[in-house]
Amino acid sequence: MNKSLTLEEILPNGRGVWIPIDHGVSDYPVSGLENLEQLIIDLIAAEVDVIIAHKGVVSYYNHLCEGTKTKMVIHLSASTTHGGEDSANKVLVGDAKEAVRRGAVGVSCQVNTGSKGEREMIKSMGKLSKQANKLDIPMFGMVYARGENLKLQKNDQTKGYAHAARLAFELGCDAAKTVWTGDKESFAKICSSVPIPLLVAGGPSTGDAEAILTMVKDALDSGAAGVCMGRQVFGHENVTQLAKALTMLVHQNKSVAEAMEACSL
Repeated sequence: MNKSLTLEEILPNGRGVWIPIDHGVSDYPVSGLENLEQLIIDLIAAEVDVIIAHKGVVSYYNHLCEGTKTKMVIHLSASTTHGGEDSANKVLVGDAKEAVRRGAVGVSCQVNTGSKGEREMIKSMGKLSKQANKLDIPMFGMVYARGENLKLQKNDQTKGYAHAARLAFELGCDAAKTVWTGDKESFAKICSSVPIPLLVAGGPSTGDAEAILTMVKDALDSGAAGVCMGRQVFGHENVTQLAKALTMLVHQNKSVAEAMEACSL
């Protein structure tokens, strides 16, 4: 494998539209994930850069991406809503070598800083980073500042997310997911905390295309390199159109109004 070439494909010019569809492991049913094959076809039609999914999904549907712009990354962290106190504590359910065999071009894992299982999740991220480095494939970090043990520094406008991004970078992630803080000033502090691309999350599905795109545009203006947005996209009634609008914002620097008009949103 050649990580540099792969990064050029999945983060062209350092920017990306990545759609995670891994939510069915944590809980199910999930609106928008009932027909995975059609969802993946719709996302490919929008020319998103990456679809992040668990290994079984990648093995079963990766053939749909052959000959297209879209690649697949396997998310290797898992837990379910039934885990009680351990539901936020993600465990590794595979390794980098298996991910490549199943057709992925990279790997992803999650750390929830401040959670009771933080220690083991950090250990898992370090382990996976070592594996990815050996295979020369990209690694993506889904890092969240959330947990009962979270200790925020005084006047931390980022609410722990600058530290979470820094953790991902320093443990070897080539890009990471972060959360919109609600304003450009504090979000810019997250983006300036690391030299790797940060992709902004979307949060729970709202169905409001204009609000979603406006938030993304503000994030891009503040230093985000793109989006890592699942429920807001696959939960929308017009998946392909919304995903295409996101690619126009991220890769073509279009305005919200231009993207909405071009995609009939």
